[in-house]
Amino acid sequence: MSSVFIAGPASWNSLVVLDRLPEPVPHMQFAEESWQTIGGTSAGKALTLTALRRETLLYALSAVDEPGLRVRDALAAAGVNARWRDAAVTEQHLNLMTRAGERVSLYLAAPSEADAAHDEQLVAAMASADVLVLDLAAEPLRLLPLARSTGRPIWVDVHDYDGEAEFHRPFLAAADAVFCNADKLADPVAFLRSRIDAGASLAVCTLGADGAVAVDAAGDVHRVPAVPVEVIDTNGAGDAFLAGVLDAVLGGAAVPAALHAGAQAASQVLTTRHLHPLLDPVLDPARS
Repeated sequence: MSSVFIAGPASWNSLVVLDRLPEPVPHMQFAEESWQTIGGTSAGKALTLTALRRETLLYALSAVDEPGLRVRDALAAAGVNARWRDAAVTEQHLNLMTRAGERVSLYLAAPSEADAAHDEQLVAAMASADVLVLDLAAEPLRLLPLARSTGRPIWVDVHDYDGEAEFHRPFLAAADAVFCNADKLADPVAFLRSRIDAGASLAVCTLGADGAVAVDAAGDVHRVPAVPVEVIDTNGAGDAFLAGVLDAVLGGAAVPAALHAGAQAASQVLTTRHLHPLLDPVLDPARS
């Protein structure tokens, strides 16, 4: 069975739901709801791929502290196969959100890149996988040359890329498949076409409630609607979409069918307040 290697963030997050996002002036607001949970774009992808029974290895950094052990233990209990590297801090976010899906993410802590002490083992792990997913963070950025040396296809998720940010460019240059959202793109299809012209074989942009649009290697445009569900929380939906598409592509699906698989995977995540329903019995046993 084809396998996936994912490198990137796994975090411990505090989520706060507000009736509106805060204005940049001194004031007071009351939260409608708040909770703590697993975060991180790579953790989200690994959870969905695990639920789809795709062989997956998550490589992530965290400190051996209380938040870090919570993240490691919860993902292990959810069945995620992970390789952890000890770091000085565990990634932590404070997410301010509204019921409409608006979000401001405050990074409270983020680990820096690791040293090269275990690179030989990491290269071996990447070389044994069929697809590599490298997410936006310092350590995956460091790993990009090593990943490219394996010759394995590289999938990247540049999230709300605005077409100009410098940090994203090495990821885009290495990508065989590019995923993003439309939050900061004036013309998503034009951006997707630019990635195909640059050498990617697939480029996809999620459009929130409007589904997603993709451009394939032949330059053909494909669209898929979102799957209607009662939305509890939008965190992780884009990660689940990529994971669903990747799993379908590895299973031999053509682009239209893969996009539908991605939309279905995203819909599952929208119905839980965690990154994936696999975490419900782990983090919310009383609700399960």
